[in-house]
Amino acid sequence: MSTAAAKGFLALELDGDGAHPAAWRKARHAPAELLDGTRVRATVLAAESAGFHVATFADGSLTPASSEPGGRDIPGRLNALQRAAFAGPVTGSIVLVPEVDTVYTEPFHISTQLASLDYVSGGRAGWLVAASDNAADAAAVGRSFVSADGLAREAADSIEVSRRLWDSWEDDAVIRDVATGRYLDVDKLHYVDFESGVESGGAGYSVKGPSIIPRPLQGQLPVLAPAGLLSTDQLSAGTADAVTADAVLVSAPTPELLAGEIAEARAAAPAAAIIAELDVVLDARGQSAAGRLAELDAHTPWQSSRARFVGTAAELTGRLASILETADGVRLHPAVLDVDLEELAQLVLPALRRRGVLAPQQPGSTFRDLLGLQRPASRYAAATATAPLTASSAAEN
Repeated sequence: MSTAAAKGFLALELDGDGAHPAAWRKARHAPAELLDGTRVRATVLAAESAGFHVATFADGSLTPASSEPGGRDIPGRLNALQRAAFAGPVTGSIVLVPEVDTVYTEPFHISTQLASLDYVSGGRAGWLVAASDNAADAAAVGRSFVSADGLAREAADSIEVSRRLWDSWEDDAVIRDVATGRYLDVDKLHYVDFESGVESGGAGYSVKGPSIIPRPLQGQLPVLAPAGLLSTDQLSAGTADAVTADAVLVSAPTPELLAGEIAEARAAAPAAAIIAELDVVLDARGQSAAGRLAELDAHTPWQSSRARFVGTAAELTGRLASILETADGVRLHPAVLDVDLEELAQLVLPALRRRGVLAPQQPGSTFRDLLGLQRPASRYAAATATAPLTASSAAEN
């Protein structure tokens, strides 16, 4: 994706009460709502109404931070795929992208659950790839721990097998032929016969396929990966219709360093959309952003590897407009959702639209449409169509 050909988009992380570990202290809901659909519905609809293009849902084990003896800031979270699936039917335009681990989650289950999400959202689903380096996650599923050297290979293998499974049903495999009593054309279902690399950790694994549900509405869900997770070779591997990652999330210690990181990511993955990461604390409710941050940090210090913006809505508008000159999108991590999302909705996004730097919301469009990606054909359908007829294949038919 190129910013020269398309306007930029904004994504919003909707985990918990906000990105700051003490955000719950400023939340305007009952604690129990964090662990049911009430909170999911409220935040995703607010993000969609504000004009955000993408909502992401963080996942993984939590490391509770204690601000006082026996206290913990975040008691738990619902599974990211479940939250995204719940949001699918209640939204109409916002893209839903859950974070899903590729190391300790079965790739067959990943592919089928994400395909289901694509159906319930009407083609508005994506996949934010994660690779856990937590030994506790390995112990939880009874698998040997994968060291840092194997994480990239695990992630690339999981993406590849998922893409193959999405392609394992041709688009017209479901025929619903009442006269013959056939629901499927079995000739249009394909084995994927995937073998992982042994360097992934342990003995590797194999997936026969095909998938257990039809091909996703988008054909292939867009895959987002953090910069640095996949190697340059992995990012550029595959065909134009089956690249390893469709978008790369870029972070830097400060907003000023983001430009250099964006340029490096663009060079490493020229065909991918580049999405910059940014923590946000805004002036709100008569209190300065710096004062709000200090108050939250007094309870639990905020440690984040992402660049952080602390200031006014007008200043953030200028910063985002500048970032979108080189990046295709920006993912915002508000310190406190109930507070910062209001400021973003009322002041920042309208100002960016007036500047003409944001892509319009388009109900009925897909995530691939937002990224400027064509819907790919199944690799197996293409292979069947172009394969020469041999004596052995004729006998099999």
